[in-house]
Parts: sequence; C-alpha cells; structure tokens
Amino acid sequence: MRSSGLSAQLEAALGEYAQAAAHLLHADILAGAEVELELGSQRGRAQTPFYSYRPLTDRFIAAREPQLARMPEHDAAVTALAGFDGLDRYLARHTREGRGGRGGDLPSGREHAGASARACAALRVLLNDIFAEQTEFELRPERLAAALARLERAELTGAPDTVTLIATLHGLTIASPEIRLTTGLQIARPETLRWAPAQALLPSDSAPEHLLVALTCEQAADGRAVLTDLLRALRLFGDGRVTLGALAWARTGGEDAWSTVALGTGGRPHGMLVVSPEQEDELRAFCSLVSRRAPHGNELAWALRRFELGCERPHPYEALSDHLLALRALLEPEGPSSGLLAGRIAALCATPENRVKLTERMTKAQKLERAVIAGTAAERTAGVTIARDVADHLRALLRDVICGHLTPDLARLADELLASGEYQSVPEVEPAVEAHTAAPVAAQQQVLVEA
Repeated sequence: MRSSGLSAQLEAALGEYAQAAAHLLHADILAGAEVELELGSQRGRAQTPFYSYRPLTDRFIAAREPQLARMPEHDAAVTALAGFDGLDRYLARHTREGRGGRGGDLPSGREHAGASARACAALRVLLNDIFAEQTEFELRPERLAAALARLERAELTGAPDTVTLIATLHGLTIASPEIRLTTGLQIARPETLRWAPAQALLPSDSAPEHLLVALTCEQAADGRAVLTDLLRALRLFGDGRVTLGALAWARTGGEDAWSTVALGTGGRPHGMLVVSPEQEDELRAFCSLVSRRAPHGNELAWALRRFELGCERPHPYEALSDHLLALRALLEPEGPSSGLLAGRIAALCATPENRVKLTERMTKAQKLERAVIAGTAAERTAGVTIARDVADHLRALLRDVICGHLTPDLARLADELLASGEYQSVPEVEPAVEAHTAAPVAAQQQVLVEA
C-alpha cells in the first residue's frame, strides 16, 4: 500500500534503494564498523548540565557513498528522482533546515546544473532523513513513509496557493497503476493514490469501478479548465464515452483537509476505453495536441461543443440531435434542405464500394432523429446502434481535423472525393473497434495518394 502521492515508479525506486542501502550499511555494522558519536550537553532547571551522545549517521553514510552509488538500485532511483518536479525545493528546504547532514556539501543549481547530480544529492538527504540518529540501519516502514511524505510536500508546495485536485473518472481502464500525462497531472487507479480523500477512493452504486485524476495547479479555476481539456481529449481518443464525476476534492498546499468542488459535468459512461502500456505515449501526445489545437470561435469549435454535450446525454437517442447538428455545421453549410449531409459523411468515412450503404444508414439516422423529436421513436437495438455510429463518425472527423489529418473545410473535401475517381480504396474500419487509431477513410486516402 502506498503512503504518499509520489508516482508509483518513483516511490518504488526510492523504496528499493532505501532497502538496498539499509542492507549495505547494516552489513558494515556487523563487520565491525561503528557510527561516530557526538557529545552534546543541555542544562536542566537547576543549571545542571546533562550530557548525551548523538550518532553522526550522516557522516557514516557519506563515507560509503561510492559503495552506495555502485548498487543497481542507485541508478534507477537517480533516474526516477531526476524528473521529480520538487527536486530543487527539496534540496533547498533541507539545506535551510540542516537535514542534509553537512549542509555545505549539498549542490547548488550553479555548482551542479545537471538533474542527475541534484538527484544524487537528494538521495543522500533522503537516506539521512530515513536513518537519522540510527546505529543499526534498520529500515522502518514508518520512517520511510514519513521521509517520502516530506519529499512529496516539496512537489505540492511550490507556492502557498498551490491546489491539488482529485476527480473521479469513469469509462476508462488503464493497464498500468498510473499514467503521468504531464507535469502535475496523472490518471491512476484508486489503490495507487491512497493519500486521496476517502470519498474519492470508495466505489459508488452507479460506478463500482473508476479511476482518479490527480492535478496540481495554481488555482482551482485553472484545475477545472485542465480537467475539461483532459475529458475532451479522452472522448476524442477512443470509442468509450468517458465521464468525470460531478464532484472533485481540493486541498491547498500540503494541508490534509479536503473540500468538495462542483465540476458541473455529468453523463453516464458507455463502453470502456482501454489504454494499454504501449498506448500511453500516444495518449500523452494526443492530450497535449488537443489541448494546444482545440478550436475557438468557429464552426469546428461549435461542433466540438455539440459533440461534448451529446456525450453527456443519458441516452443515445437524446444525443443524436447534438451529433447530427455538429455534422451539419461541418458538412452541410447549405442547410438541411440540401440533403447533402448523408452523402458527404459517406464520402469521408466509407470506401467507395461501401459509400451507398453508409449514405442509406445516415439517411436512416436523420429519419430516426425526426421520430425522436416527434416522440414516436421506439427504443430498438438497431436504432441505438445507428445513433452511436453517428457519434463515432463525428468523433473521427473532429479528431482528424484537430490533429491536422483533414482540412477543416470538410464539405469541400467530401465534394472533391465524390467528384474524383482517382482515390484508392482502403479497408473500412468499424468505428467501434480501436477508433482512436483509425482515421476517417478520407484521411487514409489522402495519405495513400500523397505517398
């Protein structure tokens, strides 16, 4: 069970290093080495001096730094710690407080600009913290947990008003214990973030399985914007309808008290988006791209918002109008009376031999919308499937325009494809299978023609 908010990789690497260091240091004690003692005195109420001996653990550890550096666990710990956001704050704090042993030996940013050098110094500080005033070098779990918690606070308290947000995430499964998307933002399993508030860790009747999003930012308002961007990216990434819980929890700096924050989101998850370890880098890059390229103030931005509204509807029939409106904004600027929407969707999302079939299916989708509006639509599996297909085609088009695979002028591109007979046929991809890796057929055709 983890005891801090550090990444699972960093906490595991530091724990393994501390355990290996304990074995090495304890073996030297068994071989006859001794920890130096420093005589100190303190006067009592009667001005009688009391003498005591303090083990100079830091000197014992410093004298064995070459042996510690040769351990395999040392390199893994340095690599993990070099990317730690609070590394400089951790070193600076221990220099001020004198916890680093001989504080003058700690590297400054000018003396050792490399992250690896600072990580090595931080490892020595960590060992001094864990084994302070010990003579047997027994690795005590409570001492390790306290030292890691102090390291964590260096990441959380970069500024007095730093805020940590925890939100629940539904409709997504990850194979790893956690995925670090960017600095201060991660998706993790509940058991990985045991320091999160108890309410966030517990399953609910409506969502027995969920993940957590942990975010460190300057202000809660900034956190809501980051969570909105993340949710948009996850919904575009694959065919699972991912949702955030209605409430999040926030705390300031390194405080222990959590307060609730209303996110204003909703909707029910549908299906399950699965992210394998091999897809984690792809997800990181995609989330960054969507955050940077999300459109503002044009038809694409409006269509993206309608897509997101549809994702929050409780039933696919209710989402159908949102998604068709978004497609009309992108593909039918002449208006619904032109009757061009179904054919243009087919031109972009189907191979030539399947274009008639998809045109007929999208025509059925528009008839289903009118029946839903009139209140005469019966809930059938076929109708639900059509509604979800519309959502999948919209998702694919939005994703590939934002990623730059397709031109924003989709209506013109569709008309060119319909008028041209020089494109190549490629296998059609079912929208519900690995949708995050499959571009619309039009994008694939463009790539083939350019190649």
